Amino acid sequence: MAVPVEAKSEELVAYETLDEGRIARIWLNRPEAHNAQSRGLLVQLDEAFLRAEADDAVRVVILAARGKNFSAGHDLGSELALAERAPGPAQLPSFRINGSKRDAVAEKTYLQEWHYFFQNTCRWRDLRKITIAQVQGNAISAGLMLIWACDLIVAADNAKFSDVVGVRMGMPGVEYYAHPWEFGARKAKELLLTGDSIDAEEAYRLGMVSKVFPRMAPSARAIMPCIELRESISRSPWDMASNSASVK
Repeated sequence: MAVPVEAKSEELVAYETLDEGRIARIWLNRPEAHNAQSRGLLVQLDEAFLRAEADDAVRVVILAARGKNFSAGHDLGSELALAERAPGPAQLPSFRINGSKRDAVAEKTYLQEWHYFFQNTCRWRDLRKITIAQVQGNAISAGLMLIWACDLIVAADNAKFSDVVGVRMGMPGVEYYAHPWEFGARKAKELLLTGDSIDAEEAYRLGMVSKVFPRMAPSARAIMPCIELRESISRSPWDMASNSASVK
């Protein structure tokens, strides 16, 4: 018997706590699809971030990804993504609200993208907890949206960052447009015009990445940059999210 889409989607995002509950780690959990962002994944990711924010024991939230790549960006047509939006009893509820019933296709598309690609990213950016993205492999296009919503980024030495939307689809970048802020204006133009990528070391030199760690390190060691940052942050009794918010 076929498994309902909702049941298949349950493990698109995983949640765990570490360091006696002071760290919440959220996992993108579609390694077989390079963590492409289907609607189900984005909705569950939003729920996970809000869960971490509501937990008063949590001081720091880590966004990580299972598999060799952090995220290939938006899921533009996998079997799962098509099933999630297909009319019928298995359709995800988010495809029945927030502009989905508008007659004009452009308006419908705009409102859906506003709610599920842009507004949720802004909500994660403004989370009242310190957030750290832990990146390995490729972070492509909408993958950048996820890591840029975080306060800090640590990257494996094999990490690569790119936005290919402009050269492949003729669009001026992804919905959450932070390229000049993250890369600098000239580098942002270069990367958007060419679709080229930058590696972890260049991202570190540009100031986008805070720390670089060896990809082949055991998972316990790979999380150490996040632990070190958490320890520095938690020394203060104050709400450090306010300091972060002042530069967003």
